[in-house]
Formats: sequence, structure tokens, C-alpha cells
Amino acid sequence: MIIGCGYVGIPLAAAFHAAGDVVFPTTRSQDRARQFEQQGYRAKIADVTRPETLRSLPEADTVVFAVGYDAGSGASREDVYAEGLNSVLEHLPETTRRLIFVSTTGVFGDAEGQTVDEETPCDPARPGGKAFLQAEHHLRSHPVWSQRSVILRMAGIYGPKRIPRSADIQAGKPIPAPGGGALNLIHVDDAVQAIRLAADAETFSPLYIVSDGSPVDRRDYYREVARLLHAPEPTFEEPDPNSPAALRAGSDRKMSNQRLVTELGFQPKYPSYREGLAAILSEGAM
Repeated sequence: MIIGCGYVGIPLAAAFHAAGDVVFPTTRSQDRARQFEQQGYRAKIADVTRPETLRSLPEADTVVFAVGYDAGSGASREDVYAEGLNSVLEHLPETTRRLIFVSTTGVFGDAEGQTVDEETPCDPARPGGKAFLQAEHHLRSHPVWSQRSVILRMAGIYGPKRIPRSADIQAGKPIPAPGGGALNLIHVDDAVQAIRLAADAETFSPLYIVSDGSPVDRRDYYREVARLLHAPEPTFEEPDPNSPAALRAGSDRKMSNQRLVTELGFQPKYPSYREGLAAILSEGAM
């Protein structure tokens, strides 16, 4: 079962389905549910912020919580991630073998450019990171599900139709990106691979960082986008101090994926942003 079948959940569902698994995606939309049914899935209408919709969840061997945040929903991030996960835990069938919670590396704080791993203390600066960390605490302290769960802290997920600032780069607009600071990334295909590895592993740790293991300077990343788009060399400006871009850049850290590689055998299809961007932009799927 995939709770929150969005940018990561859709290709994950396709991968599970191709492997012969019965897939139960949840969605808040009747139209999306019909589309899922047409693809051979068994969709369920559910909303993690409405516990009454979580009654009678289907029995599934593996449950993946991969809910995205919809700013237009009226719910807070705490409602979606912390309280939403709590509600799911209360309604999961006891036959569930494994729960995978898709979290974020945003739970970490500023590391002043140093390498961060799973043992690094958390100190999130942004609301999303704080909400995810609260959800993680709920899960890790749960008397039942803490023993059956894996937390995957995802780096910045990119992929087809998800290349930030590509339109601005093509238009020659200045990019609000401070100089210096590492950008940590994971291609959506490799995010799916990590989730499937966590689902299939016989032995596992409770927590993994999911990153391609190749941090890049933010401005170098945008320069590579421009090169592949045959656009002019990008220009940069300092972002508004209170903007999301500034807050992200204020946490300079380099993510280590060694536990994922060593314990679960993770081998990214796209080992750095260069390969990932080349595959996406050569296909024109910005």
C-alpha cells in the first residue's frame, strides 16, 4: 500500500506492479482513484488528516507513507506528517510486515559544509523539517511499529518535470542562489530503488539517508542545467533572507549514503546530478 501516491509514489506503484505485486494506492481524489483502477491497481480514497477515511485499510505486506504537502489543503505540515502518520499507525492492520516512512534530510541543521550521516544530531530550521522530525519521533517511539519500520531521509528529489529554475534559466533570469553551499540530490528513479530495497531487506537499520552521494555546489548545478539546455551562462543574486531558497542554503551539509550502500546494496542509476540531468534534459522532460 502506498499512502500518498504522488511524484515518488506513482513510479513506485508502477515498479511494484511490474514485479507482480498487488498495489493499493491511496488518494483524496475520485478521479485519481479511477485512473489508478484503470492501471490495474486497487485504489482507496483516504486522507491522512481525516482519520475516519483510514478505517478498513487493506491488508498489505508493505506500507509506504510518501505523502506530499498540499499548501492549498488548509492543513498544516504537522497535521499532514506528524498527526497524519499517527492516524495511519492507529489504523494499520496488524498483519503489515513493514512500514516505510519517506522523510527528508531537512531534519538536519547546518553542518558548516561537513559530512552528515545517520548519527548526526537533528536541528531543522524550516517548518517542513520540524514536522518530519516530529513524525519520526512518533514512529520511533511507537511500541509496535517502531520495530517494523524504516525511515528514509530523502535528499532533494529531482527528475522528469521536476528541474527547478529551468524556465528561469532558459529565460535568462537571475537565479536566487547564494554562493557556496552543497546541494544534495536523489533522482526519483533512485528514490524508488531505495524504497524497494528497504521493503525487501531481511535485515535493516531503522534509518537511512537516501542521496546519490555526490553533493554539488548549488551554482554549479544551475550552470549544468544551462549547459544542457544550451542556455546562456546563468547569473545569480542573493535570495531574500526570509525566502525558502535562503533557508535551504543556510543549512550547508554533505549527505553520506554509505549506510544505504553498505547495508542494502544501493547502487544509484544516476550517481550524480550530471548523469541525472543529462538523461532528463536529453529527453526534453523538464
